[in-house]
Amino acid sequence: MARYATIDVGSHSILMHIAGRDEPGHWKVIADRAKITRLGEGFRPNGSLKPDAVDRTVGALNAFMQSARKHRVDLVAAVGTMCLRTAKNTDVFLQRVKRECGLTIEVISGEEEARLTYIAARSGVGLSEGRSVVFDVGGGSTEFVFGNGEQVGHMVSIDIGAMTLTERYLTSDPVKKRELERLLAVVEAGLADLGAEGEVDALVGMGGTVTNVGAVMHGMAVYEPDRIQGSVLPLAEVERQMELYRSKPIKERKTIVGLQPQRAHVILAGVGILHAIMKKFRVDSTVISDWGIRHGLMVDQFCRGLSQSRQDRVTRHKQ
Repeated sequence: MARYATIDVGSHSILMHIAGRDEPGHWKVIADRAKITRLGEGFRPNGSLKPDAVDRTVGALNAFMQSARKHRVDLVAAVGTMCLRTAKNTDVFLQRVKRECGLTIEVISGEEEARLTYIAARSGVGLSEGRSVVFDVGGGSTEFVFGNGEQVGHMVSIDIGAMTLTERYLTSDPVKKRELERLLAVVEAGLADLGAEGEVDALVGMGGTVTNVGAVMHGMAVYEPDRIQGSVLPLAEVERQMELYRSKPIKERKTIVGLQPQRAHVILAGVGILHAIMKKFRVDSTVISDWGIRHGLMVDQFCRGLSQSRQDRVTRHKQ
């Protein structure tokens, strides 16, 4: 069985997906891992990645590569997103990862990130015909893809993320109402630049914020990806959780069943972004996709054949 791995290096977490394909062409999931490293912690656009954040991320990537070797992976494709697009010391980070982990990371544009997100959504939950919007709330940015059936249309990446908004606006613990109101106003203003209005036939959310909200909704003491995939998240539940997180200090948020303790300090900002998106598109619910960029990259990179643009950017393992 040929085995492949894809890695998504984000501002808040890194994720790896390993899958194999046998001779008849059947695909099987071998492993799926996530690690919160907060690479974008303390980061400002055009600033530098912090040493501690870099150390955490390199350490986690090294562990991922060890896991890839353990699973006898043939090829690894890795992409980096928002904070790596703009950090002053991105090249230094990439060189260190290459040297210490043996991994090549491709820093992709916001448009490419959005395209891979849309591929993941279509492959994961299946989008009906009609106007659809897929979004991914990240630590440093939020991506949107507007499509109709298989046709990918307008793609936008905006610099509004759960980590950056938390650091700028949610400074009290527990958060004061006026702080949350200010954050929501900032998000609403940022969404005005999307270039799309009105109702949609399907709204699909992915990424750690949305899946954690789904896990809390279901009361999952142990995360169940198959149960999350395709779950319907009502607006009323988003509003309930937003007030739940606002009213609790971070220490108490960490005890909420379904919420990753490492995400407790940024979850309120993420839910605020989620709430604003649902209000903008006038929907009462959104569909959750457990799939993300790493899955879209797997489909695009390996299921469809090795992308010509990335042939020289994958990491090959000798067996």
